[in-house]
Amino acid sequence: MKLFDGGRAPNPRRVRVFLAEKGLEIPLVPVDMGALGHRQEAVSSRNPLQRLPVLELDDGTIITESVAICRYFEELHPEPALFGRGALGKAQVEMWQRRMEFNLLSCVAQAFRHIHPAMKEWEIPQIPEWGQANKPKAVAFLKLLDGELAQREFAAGDTYSIADITGLIAIDFMKPARIKVPEDCANVLRWHSAISSRPSAAA
Repeated sequence: MKLFDGGRAPNPRRVRVFLAEKGLEIPLVPVDMGALGHRQEAVSSRNPLQRLPVLELDDGTIITESVAICRYFEELHPEPALFGRGALGKAQVEMWQRRMEFNLLSCVAQAFRHIHPAMKEWEIPQIPEWGQANKPKAVAFLKLLDGELAQREFAAGDTYSIADITGLIAIDFMKPARIKVPEDCANVLRWHSAISSRPSAAA
């Protein structure tokens, strides 16, 4: 088994943080995304979408998409449960994971990919207006999230989950996207500080 990894890119990091929370060590195959290594044969032959991460199992089976990879390891190693427990708990984690992904991480990614000069060869066509349009969407969601976090410690309830991992990656990705967490989002700032202090955040 080996994991083709893209370094600081959000989705590869999301899997590494998840694995760190599980206490799992999977052999990594580093791919230099800055040099467009994800478009070379090693990745393209395994994932025609040319995206990372890519997990290759011992029998050659390929799994792509960060959350799918995380779900695979959750099934193999159910503790600690990062996708929730029971019907309600799993539904709540899924709900907040998707909210974090679609309303925060995706908006931040669109802002970065369509505005940052380094992304010109990645995002074709690069549409700066679309990048700018996504910035207030991310901020609006953070304000909604702030109200939710006034009621609980973590994104989907009282325990840490993949929804928190996606939120961590999204907020950290806001820096290169040049988006700031509003100063009045005290609960978001408290939550982000807490999850950033977990050892897994350094993965």
